Amino acid sequence: ANNTLRAYKSDFKDFGIFCAKHGLNSLPTEPKIVSLYLTHLSKNSKISTLRRRLVSISMVHKLKGHYLDTKHPIIVENLMGIRRVKGSIQKGKKPLLINHLKAIVKVINEDKIDEIKKIRDKTIILTGFGGGFRRTELISIDYEDLEFVPEGLKITIKRSKTDQFGEGMIKGLPYFTNQKFCPVDNLRKWLEISKIKSGSIFRRFSKGSYLTEKRLTDQSVVLLMKKYLSLAGIENKNFAG
Repeated sequence: ANNTLRAYKSDFKDFGIFCAKHGLNSLPTEPKIVSLYLTHLSKNSKISTLRRRLVSISMVHKLKGHYLDTKHPIIVENLMGIRRVKGSIQKGKKPLLINHLKAIVKVINEDKIDEIKKIRDKTIILTGFGGGFRRTELISIDYEDLEFVPEGLKITIKRSKTDQFGEGMIKGLPYFTNQKFCPVDNLRKWLEISKIKSGSIFRRFSKGSYLTEKRLTDQSVVLLMKKYLSLAGIENKNFAG
């Protein structure tokens, strides 16, 4: 995935800077240098960050035709030692709860933005919540992926982070009793007002609330969430897309 490749490059760039600063080889490198780098990182980073950096360094070596033994005792024992010192409990992001959702919908309805924007934003958040979508899955949905059925809606996800081979999957969204919070009803309303008949269903607006053909980015979903949580008076630092 493009996001994964970007993460590999970013992580390896940091490793390269560390090696250059200390006169060490970054590509190809050796286990003792990687171990030194992990020790250096451990002062200000979580265990999960260290593990991700290790995977990135390994994958860049693999992509460039080099072998790096990431299971070498000097790396494994160092990680175990760091883990003992720092502890392994990682602080995760908070889940969005029903009360949060109700508060978000309320502030969207009260927000001083055009009605078409309100409907789009509510539809994104309610669809994401109702279907448990990753943000990348959400923004990748096309009109052609939707199938309205008597029970609700079937959405075809062509590819996701947990579907690396692109086999695809179908997620079902049922009708909710309360139309105000129903993702299916809101999605119908959004398609009607936006007049979208093909391509991406979640798009960007230009000035003057003009709906463009450009697909929203996954970062846009994060910013929307944080914006409305803040407007609802909910601390938003520990929430992610």
